[in-house]
This record gives sequence, structure tokens and C-alpha cells, in this order.
Amino acid sequence: MADKLKFAFYWNASCGGCEVAVLDIHEKILDVAAIADILMWPVAMDFKEEDVEALPDQHIDVAFINGGIRNSENKKMSQLLRQKSKYVVAFGACANFGGIPALANFHHKESIFDRVYSETPSTVNPEGVWPQEITEVPEGELSLPTFFNTVYMLAEVVDVDYYLPGCPPPPDLILAAVEAIASGNLPPRGTVIAGEKSVCHSCDRVKEEKKVTGFRRIHEVIPDPERCFLEQGIICAGSVTRDGCGTRCLNVDMPCRGCFGAPEGVIDQGAQLLSTLTTLLDTDDLEEVRSIIGSIPDLSGYLYRFTLSDSLMKRRIVAELKDKEVASH
Repeated sequence: MADKLKFAFYWNASCGGCEVAVLDIHEKILDVAAIADILMWPVAMDFKEEDVEALPDQHIDVAFINGGIRNSENKKMSQLLRQKSKYVVAFGACANFGGIPALANFHHKESIFDRVYSETPSTVNPEGVWPQEITEVPEGELSLPTFFNTVYMLAEVVDVDYYLPGCPPPPDLILAAVEAIASGNLPPRGTVIAGEKSVCHSCDRVKEEKKVTGFRRIHEVIPDPERCFLEQGIICAGSVTRDGCGTRCLNVDMPCRGCFGAPEGVIDQGAQLLSTLTTLLDTDDLEEVRSIIGSIPDLSGYLYRFTLSDSLMKRRIVAELKDKEVASH
């Protein structure tokens, strides 16, 4: 029997949902186990950094890395796995585009720390203690990773061979990726393992090209399950999001959130969605358009829920586009 493939799974700045998604293939996990040994998987296995460092370069066939790059440890481990792996897959929305963690790019490192360790109603911190990278204790020196000003997508730190988007990636696409690896029938490097058109092309809801007078949040209305969300005044990112998800959200009467990123030909998902919303409004009055769009709660969060690190602006303050920790890469 030929040697089994060697897989590694790692998480950076993420919620852990991508780790669970691997198990969502259910009994098919036994098929994966039959063709591959998992050498590293923090959620399920004990390992040490030095164990990975001891592996020969390119010993791992494929490293599936999820999560954005939030700190120096994320960067270091991603670079280590890149060195030890033949192929690296950006697994999930956070690795692909920055994801939910990248919404912090609308803020500065100090303002984030101030909010978390000083301002929240549940915080009791009268001495104003913040985490320090180096702390001296009687037993020696304790260290924490450097917290970057910016959340980066994986491809800004290491070379990525394949992209598997989603929050989290659906089981059928995970299996498709594993089967392609097992068969050696790999697509060209840089391929996004998903569709090429938009979610709208896969959506069965009726589109009548109707205009709207404003937008509501999904909890404020009971939507018509047959009609296009946008034409009901409910923000849906389906027109600016790559398909391949199986319209899972739409199937349970929820609008698309945009977790597969932009389809082919769309440079900035958020800017394109904003353009879509403004053209839907039943008014030509610029001030009225501004008023309606401006009334949307957390507009930036809607537009860049998953893709701020992959957007044209990257973060709120252009001068801080690159941290010194990452810029040197």
C-alpha cells in the first residue's frame, strides 16, 4: 500500500467553526482517515511547536489553515506550516478575506484594548492593567504574542496554493478538495474551490426588478419566502458573493451574508454591495439616498462582514496599512 497522505489543520484568529466543519463530513471522515494521517490538529491533538519544527521541509502534503492573522504567533505558525507543507489551503472566510476578526480593522490596537480592558460594563479593572508582551514573574519571564494593529488574510503572510471559502466551508466542498488531493487531480494553483458566478445565479427566489423605499433588518420583518430579499428591502449580499455554498442561508429564509467573498470580476465586495443598494432605491434625490443609506445600522459591518482585509481600503487608517511585523515579510 502506498504511503498515506499527511494533513495538518491549524487555526489562527477564528471562532473554531472551521474546525467543526471538518467533522461535518460525518462518516466520510473515515474515508479521509483511510487515505491520510493527520499530523497536526490543535482542536483534537496534543502537539508542540518544536514537533512541527523537527519535521523535514515539505513533509506535510497539505496544510489547511483557517483564521486571519491577528498576532505574531499566527504569523509564525503560518510561515512554519508553509515551510513544512507542499500545499497550503486557505480554509474558510477568515483565512481567505480576514473574516469577522478583520472588522477590528475599523479600529486601532489601543482603542480595542481600551474597550476590552477598560470600557465594557462588565470590566472591573481599576488599575488599568493591559496585557503585556513581556512580564517578569518570580519563576522567570512570561511572554505573549505581539497584537497587530491590523488583521491580515493568510495570503498576505504566506503563499497560498488553494482557497476554500465559507463560514464555514460546506462539507461537499471540503470533500471535493480532499478527493482532488487524493487523486492527484489538482486544479491550477490559486484556484478558488467554489463557483465562479454569484449566489444570485443559484437563487430560486423571484426577481421582478422592483425598487424599494428603504431597508430593514431581517428580524424586523417576516419575509416572503418566494421573493428576492433585496426587492423586499432586506439587505442580501447574494449579488456580490461567489456561489458554491448551496444557498444554505437562503434555503432557511435568511439573506446571504457574503461569506464566500466576491465572485469573478468584482474587485471590492463591499463597494459593489453599496452600489447595488443605492441603485435599488426608488428615488433620484441624492440627499434622500444618503439619508436612507446612512440610516442602515452598522453599514460598514454589512458591507464588509467578511472581506475587509481583502478590500481596497484594508483598514480605516491608510497610514497603518501594513504593520512593521508583517511588512518585512
